[in-house]
Amino acid sequence: MKKLTLLGGLTPAQFFRDYWHKKPLLIRQAIPGFTPLLSRQELFALAQQHDVESRLLTHFDGQYKLENGPIAAVPDIRRKNWTLLVQSVNLHHAAADALLRQFRFIPDARLDDLMISYASDGGGVGPHFDSYDVFLLQAHGQRRWRIGAQNDLAIIDGLPLKILRDFQPEQEFVLEPGDMLYLPPHYAHDGVALGECMTYSIGFRAPAYQELGEAFLQFMADSIDLPGRYADPDLKPTAHPAEISRAMLARVSEELIKVQFTEDDMALFLGGYLSEPKACVTFTPPARPLSAEKFIQAAVKRGIMLSRKTQMLYRGKHIFINGESFSAARTDKATLDLLADNRALDGKDVATASIDVQEALHLWYQDGWLSLA
Repeated sequence: MKKLTLLGGLTPAQFFRDYWHKKPLLIRQAIPGFTPLLSRQELFALAQQHDVESRLLTHFDGQYKLENGPIAAVPDIRRKNWTLLVQSVNLHHAAADALLRQFRFIPDARLDDLMISYASDGGGVGPHFDSYDVFLLQAHGQRRWRIGAQNDLAIIDGLPLKILRDFQPEQEFVLEPGDMLYLPPHYAHDGVALGECMTYSIGFRAPAYQELGEAFLQFMADSIDLPGRYADPDLKPTAHPAEISRAMLARVSEELIKVQFTEDDMALFLGGYLSEPKACVTFTPPARPLSAEKFIQAAVKRGIMLSRKTQMLYRGKHIFINGESFSAARTDKATLDLLADNRALDGKDVATASIDVQEALHLWYQDGWLSLA
């Protein structure tokens, strides 16, 4: 596999073997000559939007204060110790999405979003840890990072954010534009702006098993089939009417353990769960949508591409797109897998697609899930 400047000359396989989930990696000039994809003004304007998740953290006069977006106004950029965090910038900006896609050597099911942190001099979110892997790419200015592999992850009570009570840094780096730091989950770190700076965080999905379990049981509620009704034809008189009998427990347990979860059930659940758009995501349909016939004609000429907000995955015969799932025939599956992997189809692939696939593409176009290239 090709070595990547992005990984400091490592191949993805070498990175996974030696660093992923294991230890930090500092990569000087991971993207040589990198410059911010958004200006300060563009980022501030993005934070004002209702469909954008943002937070403003200030540390004035020794007090932390957290404000959730939309952020109508930010402090004066000359004032020290404040940070603006804008999540999922990749959903709203083409170049940010293209940057995030450079990390697709990691599966889409794990790739989450690109967050931009703007900080005035001295700004940061305090020493903390994340429950997921993260790449921290310096985009503008300098940020000093102190990191440590500590076991004590207790946090200070009473603060609006999770700050470590006893941070014990082991290493320190100053990142310049284009430098990048990878940190595995639960690795303590503290980044402080040295003057005005912007840092891009490429984060990954790591849902808690409790969260997955609760969602899976809700998903399966519509699938289980337990015919019949509780009955006890051999019931005996009781001297303890308030007691649940051992016989009743046994009979109900015997029926409920018949609920079985197959690998197919798991695939259907996970595909829908992982492709479900975030709560703040809205799709914009075309203002004047083309008819099915004209859309296919145009798509054959120009090709199509998925919306930045669309998540498309597959497993076996199943296709998942924005929380919906369906099974596809083998030839259709090959075309749809290609669309999911490349996030685009060229005209010849559209032309040779089945009528069913073309109809699906037109429907997704009408919903704003994809567009003409």
